[in-house]
Amino acid sequence: MPKSKQVLSDSEDEEGTSSPPKGKKAKQSEEKSGGDSKFDSEGRLELSKNRFVSVRDFKGKVYVDIREFYEKDGKLLPGKKGISLNREQWLSLKDNIEDIDKQLKAMLEK
Repeated sequence: MPKSKQVLSDSEDEEGTSSPPKGKKAKQSEEKSGGDSKFDSEGRLELSKNRFVSVRDFKGKVYVDIREFYEKDGKLLPGKKGISLNREQWLSLKDNIEDIDKQLKAMLEK
């Protein structure tokens, strides 16, 4: 797989060990406690049900990880579906948001 599309292991954290994310109930109680960050204590921002974004360090490199999770035994676990963007890719995406929005708007108007 090319380095530009490097994907983090589905179940490994920064140190390469398995650490399943907290369940939804714990996340909701954290959100109610306040604070400026929209990220939970696990460093995840919920995009939609079972889809999260996080900023992670993996093998000394920083990635923006967008991933689907699934529920098993009451716990949310990372799935295979997802993408990890390195800093360069993330900045390119950010720089092109307006053009992406224009394309999206054009497609929705059809």
